[in-house]
Amino acid sequence: MAGAEPEFTIGIEEEYLLVDQETGRLAQAPDALITACTAELAGKVSPEFLQCQIEIGTGICKTIAEARADLGNLRRSVARHAAEFGLAPIAASCHPFSDWKDQTHTNKDRYNTLQQELAGVARRMLICGMHVHVGIPDPEMRIQLVNQLKYFLPHLHALSTSSPFWQGDDTGMKSYRLTVFDNLPRTGLPPRMENWDEFSSTVQTLVSLGLIEDASKIWWDLRPSSKFPTIESRICDVAPRMEVTLTLAALTQCLTRLLWRRTRASEPWPIVENFMVGENRWRAQRYGIAEGQIDFGRQAMIPFTQAVDEILALIAEDAAALDCVDAVEAARQIVTDGTSADHQRQVRDAALASGATKQEAMAAVVASLVADFHKDL
Repeated sequence: MAGAEPEFTIGIEEEYLLVDQETGRLAQAPDALITACTAELAGKVSPEFLQCQIEIGTGICKTIAEARADLGNLRRSVARHAAEFGLAPIAASCHPFSDWKDQTHTNKDRYNTLQQELAGVARRMLICGMHVHVGIPDPEMRIQLVNQLKYFLPHLHALSTSSPFWQGDDTGMKSYRLTVFDNLPRTGLPPRMENWDEFSSTVQTLVSLGLIEDASKIWWDLRPSSKFPTIESRICDVAPRMEVTLTLAALTQCLTRLLWRRTRASEPWPIVENFMVGENRWRAQRYGIAEGQIDFGRQAMIPFTQAVDEILALIAEDAAALDCVDAVEAARQIVTDGTSADHQRQVRDAALASGATKQEAMAAVVASLVADFHKDL
C-alpha cells in the first residue's frame, strides 16, 4: 500500500587495488583475470578507471547476513583468480607507496572520456572507495533522507579511514583519499534539495548543456542513485576487513530507517548547513576517530566514543528490526581498536623499530593489508 515501510534493502560496492604478491607493488589486471572473474561473477565484477583496480558489487540484499554471504563470495573469488596471476587484492583507499604517475587507465570509452574531461586530475585518481545503497522506492523520500543523512556522513567516514599514506609518505591524514577525490567536480556534501523535481531539474540542466550524460557523473558523498531506487552513500574509504564494511553498511541502513521513521512522524532530523557539516567531515578526514566531532544540537565538541554511543542508542530499534544488532555494535570495537589507518601506521612503526628500511616497512604495510583482506572470509 502507499506509504508502506520500505524493506531498506542494501547493496555494497567495493573497489580493490591489485598488487604483486612478492613485491607488494601495484600491478595491472590482465584481461584474462577480468574475463575469469566476469565468467564466475557475471554482473557483479568489472574493471575500474585504472588498470590496477577492480570493482565488485553485491546483489540486492535484504539483510546484513545476505550481504555477508554475497560479499564474502565476491572477495574470495577475486582473490582466488588474482592468485592465479601472482596477484592479490587489497581493500585500502590508497596504496601505501606506489606512484600514480606509473599507472595507466583502462581502455574503455567511459574511462577514455573521463581522462579527456578531467585531464591531470583524473590521472591522480589512484584511490578506492566503498558505496552503500539503501532501497527507498519513493523519490520524494529519497531527497528528504539525503538532506538528513548527510549529518552522519562524517561519523561513517571516520570509522572507515584506510588511507594515511600516499606515494610512500605519511600524509598526517587518516583519509588522504578524500583529499584526492575532492579535486573532481561535483563532489563533496550534497546541497540541500527541496524535492525530487528540484534534483531532477538540476541534473537536467547539466545534461542539456552537454556537461554530463546523466546523474552518474554527480559524485557527491551521498546521492540519489542514477540507476536504482536507492540513496547511495559514497563517503567511506574501502575497508581492508570485510566485517568493517558490513558494520558501515549496517549503520547506513539503520540510520536511513531511523530518519525515515522520524520523517513519517513529522520529526525529521534537523538540517545542518554544509558549511558546518563540512567541519566534521574535515575532522574525520584528518583525525579519523582520534578526535571529537561537533554536536550541533549541543553546540559542543564531544568525544568520538560518545558520538558512537549516542548513534547506537538512536538506532537500537532499527538494528533490531533489520536484524543487524551485532554488526552495528561492532562499531564500538572499531573505536577501541582503531581504524585501518591506525593499524597501517602501527605496522609501519613496528617494522621500522625492528630495523627495517622505510621501503621494507611500507612493504610490510601492504602485506598486512593482503592478510586483512582474507581475515573475515
